[in-house]
Formats: sequence, C-alpha cells, structure tokens
Amino acid sequence: MKPFDNRNSSGPGAPAGGQGGGRGEGRGDFRDNRREKELRVNHRIRIPKVRVIGPEGAQLGIMDTQDALRMAKETYNSDLIEIAPFEKPPVCKIMDYGKYKYQQKKKSQEAKKNQTVIVVKEIKFRPNTDQHDFDVKVRHIARFLEEGNKTKVTIRFRGRELTHTDLGKAMLLRVVENLGPSAVVELEPKLEGRTMMMVIAPNLKK
Repeated sequence: MKPFDNRNSSGPGAPAGGQGGGRGEGRGDFRDNRREKELRVNHRIRIPKVRVIGPEGAQLGIMDTQDALRMAKETYNSDLIEIAPFEKPPVCKIMDYGKYKYQQKKKSQEAKKNQTVIVVKEIKFRPNTDQHDFDVKVRHIARFLEEGNKTKVTIRFRGRELTHTDLGKAMLLRVVENLGPSAVVELEPKLEGRTMMMVIAPNLKK
C-alpha cells in the first residue's frame, strides 16, 4: 500500500493554506500592528467608500473616496484624514493635517500634565530613636504628605530588640497620632523579618 502523504492535507493538524504558520503569521501580525499605528491621509486612503465629516463637524455622509478627496482639496483646500479606520465604512474628516497633528500633540501633553504621580517616600526609625530625632522625622513625613506623597515608615530591629516589637508598633502609632488628621494609615504596622513597616497616605477628606 502506498504511504499516506500529508503534505497537502487540510486536516486538523495541517496549517491553514498548506503553509507553515510561524513566519508567515508573524509577518502578518507585524504588518497589522504597524498599520494600526499609521494614520492614512489623502491618497493613502485606498478603500473605495468612506463616511465623511466636514471641517466644522458636520456629517457629509458616505461617498466615494475619490469624491471625498476632491471635495477636501477643491472645496476646503484641506486634507482628508482617516480618523476611525475600523468603522464600516471608515470615517474620515476634512481638515488640515498639520493642524490635526498639532491638536493631537496638545491633547497628549494635557493628558500627561493631568496625570497624578504618587511617590512613596520612606522614613526609617530605630526602636531607641530619641525624641528630637523622632520629631524631625515626623516633620519630614508631614511635608511628604502635604506634597501628596505616601510614606513608608519602617523600624529595624537588631539582636534582642526583636523580642520587643510591641515597642516598635507603639512608636509607629505615635507617629500617626502626631500627624493628626493630615494622615491616614493605608497599611497597618506589620512585621517582615526584622523590619516592622507601615504605610501612611495623605488624608484627602480632611
């Protein structure tokens, strides 16, 4: 009996189209990802029909792409920009491409400006921190909180100090008491190895 040749098989084990799936699919995925990031303008818009929005935002309806390009150039002396490529049909807007890029850049800058960056500071105590150092460190924490930053407060125990972790916890709670309503405890004091830590954050409801 002639052996079965599965090179052209379209069964469950064969790659689609009889081709090896790895390299071809990889190139296709790359092209798709690159195409998503590209903005098609004017004659780079090759789909036959598009939905057109005028420069002032008016809906101009669905039309042949060539007619839309002609309208953008001759009537408005502007560009045709594909702003929603995955709609059916794709949505294009008539406007100046340079102005469009400027507006997008400005939006991006505004978004970054409005982002809230929260920094976690750290202040270290020892179980035998004296009152002067304690007060100085508490003032540092208060300043961090006023700036909108969280603070991780830690106490490191050495040797036999580990048998008196209750004193460390009491010191952390005293820090919170001294800060008053400007602080809230986000992470209660907990012991990890030889270090007890607590996280406090600005009280946004004060």
